[in-house]
Amino acid sequence: MANKKLTRVGLPQDLCDRLNRHQIVTCQDFLCLSPLELMKMTGQSYQGVGELLYTISRACAPQMQTAYGMKFEKSGDLSSAFLATTLTRLDEALHGGVPCGSLTEVTGPSGCGKTQFCMMMSVLATLPTVMGGLEGSVIYIDTESAFSAERLIRIAEFRFSSFFNTGEKLLSMSSKIHLYQELTCNDVLKRIESLEEEIISKGVKLLIIDSVASVVRKEFDTQLQGNMRERSNFLAREASLLKYLAEEFSLIVILTNQITTHPSRDLTTQADLVSPADDLSLWGGTSGSSCVMAALGNTWSHSVNTRLILRYLDAKRRQIVIAKSPLAPFSVFNYTIEEAGLVLQGCFFGEEGVCRC
Repeated sequence: MANKKLTRVGLPQDLCDRLNRHQIVTCQDFLCLSPLELMKMTGQSYQGVGELLYTISRACAPQMQTAYGMKFEKSGDLSSAFLATTLTRLDEALHGGVPCGSLTEVTGPSGCGKTQFCMMMSVLATLPTVMGGLEGSVIYIDTESAFSAERLIRIAEFRFSSFFNTGEKLLSMSSKIHLYQELTCNDVLKRIESLEEEIISKGVKLLIIDSVASVVRKEFDTQLQGNMRERSNFLAREASLLKYLAEEFSLIVILTNQITTHPSRDLTTQADLVSPADDLSLWGGTSGSSCVMAALGNTWSHSVNTRLILRYLDAKRRQIVIAKSPLAPFSVFNYTIEEAGLVLQGCFFGEEGVCRC
């Protein structure tokens, strides 16, 4: 909440402009200054600065809520509380689809369909609400140069052929997806910090970062002293900003992650230390001296609210797993990647693999 822009807390525009000239842009910037510094910058009296401090503190402080109030607020408009993936059984398990106001992570090995899923969700977010979309814009932060406009158009044409039947509709859809290529941790963080006004002006409903792990793993060698702490601090800062944007603007936030191999002499012992939400090996049936896990460690794992794991079954078939969710049970669905994007082939619930479709 401290990242909220001063232009959104009810201050006069001329005062915001004056503060902006001193690089005072957010509530945090303002509250970190002494009353004397604020008096010099604003031209206000001591009493006037005190009133500003009170106003800004109230505006950025989290408000108390009751459980009943939260339930009533969320049940008021269920159509905007989720973005349906159009993978019917997955949406049913998730109680509507990918939830707004929280962080959803999609992790898995290279080539299993993470970027395809993100592009598919980008198309869905631009659709009219009567078709299950959000009728909004998308901000897509690409850190791996993996985004393909041609593939995006192809998914739209094949998945919703009756709707995207003209060049004008395809052009309108693609113009609502705003792509940023950020290749360093600092660039990604700066982009996230600058998104607030763009989200408002462009009517953004979906924010995607593909991928979070790419820049982090390139810049932080965890074998070097101090790097693990710096990486954890960066990830905590990034997660905090993303959670603020998700909650403040009721955004759908989707983040992709990579996998890593964790050495372990005894996978059974490792199972006691690692949650199935992190470790692909625990339910995948692999054996040996190592286990395959979602990258970025515990700091990041605890930051995401929903985790979907994509994994290979064979050369053609793959599985999508609901490994972590505040609403859904552990669930597994088979899928293939077609011209229309991800297409479900089967549905399995529970680690025992019993089909309950």
